[in-house]
Amino acid sequence: MKYNILTRLRSLMRITIQYACITHCTFEYLGDFVLCKGPSMEPTLFSDNVLLTERISKYWRNYQSGDIIIAVSPVNADQYICKRIVAVSGERIVTQKPHPIEAESVQKPVKTAMTTDYVPRGCVWIEGDNKGNSSDSRYYGPIPLGLIRSRVVCRVWPLSQLSGL
Repeated sequence: MKYNILTRLRSLMRITIQYACITHCTFEYLGDFVLCKGPSMEPTLFSDNVLLTERISKYWRNYQSGDIIIAVSPVNADQYICKRIVAVSGERIVTQKPHPIEAESVQKPVKTAMTTDYVPRGCVWIEGDNKGNSSDSRYYGPIPLGLIRSRVVCRVWPLSQLSGL
């Protein structure tokens, strides 16, 4: 009887460890689910949307403008961000700084700080779809490809908005 219980316990432990290893490898190397929080991607994505992401395409295709990605925040390594790639390495980016320079007097028109630059090699320029409420490359510049965790494939929750992005 004691031998039978130990055999079952060992078998259960082996199955549990195998399942944990398969789950870890799937979420670490293939893709996972991400809960979106914050207004920076509205109206494309809203808070509490659940996204399906993948990590394997980076091995056979490059990131492209228009891809929505999940990346480690360049200003807070404990936080992930969801943004759209606007430009990739070598592309020219023309953007308005998030805080325009104020006019010196009421009679002069307001000057906006427009900048033109090229995205450096090994980096991407990311911006949120909600430009008025997004902390993105306009604040911290281009981000290295190494900070990108995954690419969004589709929205899976809420079911009424199930769609590819």
